[in-house]
Amino acid sequence: MNKIVFALMLSLSFLSAFAEDMKIKITVNNQVFSATLQDNPTTQQLMKMLPLQLEMIELNGNEKYHQFSEKSFPTNSSIVKNIHNGDLMLFGNNYLVIFYKDFSQSSYTYTPLGKIDNPKDLAKTLGRGNVKVKIEK
Repeated sequence: MNKIVFALMLSLSFLSAFAEDMKIKITVNNQVFSATLQDNPTTQQLMKMLPLQLEMIELNGNEKYHQFSEKSFPTNSSIVKNIHNGDLMLFGNNYLVIFYKDFSQSSYTYTPLGKIDNPKDLAKTLGRGNVKVKIEK
């Protein structure tokens, strides 16, 4: 019985440490948002690049994006019909996108990266126009 309890505790400890490894901080205008990334080849490559200082460009009144001009990422894209406030996605193989408004009926394909944990004030913080964003572990 003790071996089973020990194995379970070890597994939970490993999962907890793994979950921490997939956490990032996104800072915009001195406001810090935590985000949890999915575990996939795209996010693994992104994590290796951190910390990043990015200029993100406004698009469509619901998202900010940054194009990595000399970098491409592995993709596993599909049509994402419902986009939510706080979704982090990769468009194509080199556009990092932060969505700050919900919308549905999208016909674009994205590789999901993760989600901002509490995006309540994200739209207000990102504001209108382009913004500087810091992403770090």
